[in-house]
Amino acid sequence: MNRVRFGAFLAPHHPIGEHPMLQFQRDLDLAEQLDRLGFDEYWCGEHHSTGWEVIASPEMFLAAAAQRTHRIRLGTGVVSLPYHHPFNVAQRMVQLDHMSGGRAIFGSGPGALPSDAYTLGIDPMLQRDRQDEALAVIRRLFAGEERFSYESDWFTLKDARLQLLPLQEELPCAVASMVSPSGMTLAGKHGIGVLSIGSTSTAGLAALSTQWSFAEEAADKAGNTVNRKDWRVVLSWHLAESRAQAEREAKNGLYRWHNEYTVGTLMRPGAEAFASPDDGVRQTARVDGAAAVIGTPDELVAKIRELQELTGGFGTVIGFIHDWANPEATARSWDLVARHVVPEVNGYLAGYRESQQHVIAHRDSFDRAGQAVLSKIMENDRAAAAFQQGANAQSAMPAHHAPDNGKG
Repeated sequence: MNRVRFGAFLAPHHPIGEHPMLQFQRDLDLAEQLDRLGFDEYWCGEHHSTGWEVIASPEMFLAAAAQRTHRIRLGTGVVSLPYHHPFNVAQRMVQLDHMSGGRAIFGSGPGALPSDAYTLGIDPMLQRDRQDEALAVIRRLFAGEERFSYESDWFTLKDARLQLLPLQEELPCAVASMVSPSGMTLAGKHGIGVLSIGSTSTAGLAALSTQWSFAEEAADKAGNTVNRKDWRVVLSWHLAESRAQAEREAKNGLYRWHNEYTVGTLMRPGAEAFASPDDGVRQTARVDGAAAVIGTPDELVAKIRELQELTGGFGTVIGFIHDWANPEATARSWDLVARHVVPEVNGYLAGYRESQQHVIAHRDSFDRAGQAVLSKIMENDRAAAAFQQGANAQSAMPAHHAPDNGKG
């Protein structure tokens, strides 16, 4: 069985109304919790507007997370390359790799929010080409090539070389992919990983069945290879012990997130406001091909297996971090994923179940062990008398007081 890694993606999406300092602290607390629970990756995005997505420097945030964690890998999800000089991006990522003890993952994108690009005076039509151009330069810098110069219409390098290279022999790289083929094509061209963010929508989920082929075609054309183990699929969920509880905990936050942010702020084409919190749950998690799971661990296990079948396989499932539920319920949700979903998806419990069934099915074979113990007792007169006395006392005891022998 190919095991699936598990991670979390922090855009973040925080509703306006809470002290920003406490929001940052809570996001760091979650990184610490996920590290303790054994999650594999923690991703953090870059945004500069809208009021809901408030982390401007993922590298700075992840450096703080590195000081509070031990094993979880830390990914920029993502650095918007057209907003930065590539040399500065490369240097910050190398520093993060060293400060995290070799746990950094470099995720990049063209920039997700039109309002960010507008503020910086960048034509949206140029963003994807600039990401491609910057990514190629940054990877040359990571590789420690001899000094080189580079002239572009938006940045210049003269005799450039990093004075410090990544701690990892090869710093992992990934690009963001939405619904269009552009992200997958870029990953194939450079032979790197993918972070499928668009899978948090129903349309994005439907597109996953054909997405990987774009990466393979582009890789073949460029003479590179891509590996499904480096494909990360983002999925939204909130779990509780029952579906009713999960829906009760998440519905009001989901309603506000969708109506106030997705529809009211981003004004995403085709997105319509939910009529009520219950309507939001129905449209988000109860329809066929739903883009989220609001329910139990078993339902998330089934969803992940459905995605594996749909896509042909991927390396990591990434949970989208949101404030649908309050902090306490959210922490319990991630705890349920670690305790029940991860081991079920990866088959960690199969050996336990097989061992249990083997003992049940071969009970007769193990009776001889009990007979051997009894024979030794009976060889000693004092031990035999004590054993018989105990047996007599138990047989005289009323049935409702008899000790449980494990057979009901």
